[in-house]
Amino acid sequence: MITVTHVIYALHAFSLITGIVTAASIVFAFLTGWPSIIAVILNYLNRGDARGTWLESHFRWQLRTFWWGLLWVALCLAFVVATLGVGLLVAWLPLMVVGLWFIYRVARGWLRLVDRRPI
Repeated sequence: MITVTHVIYALHAFSLITGIVTAASIVFAFLTGWPSIIAVILNYLNRGDARGTWLESHFRWQLRTFWWGLLWVALCLAFVVATLGVGLLVAWLPLMVVGLWFIYRVARGWLRLVDRRPI
């Protein structure tokens, strides 16, 4: 299970790196990139095996990172639509914060995993 958890963090990190080094943004690479989608699927498939162990907190952390991030991005996009595109001028700031939040969540979780500690 520790290996699976490392793989999930690695897939999320790969999505983040893709967003940094390509024309894609960190946020959209994390939420729509195939590595993150695979990570979420692996998370759901294996979280039952982690239940009751210290790894359970990592599985919960990873899923919450993805789904809360998706919610915040949806709210930012709804704001842009509601303001007929004028909100685009200010929507980049919260999207940038979400991108940094993704990086923080993946790094913090992975470091705790390396230390074999729950998150």
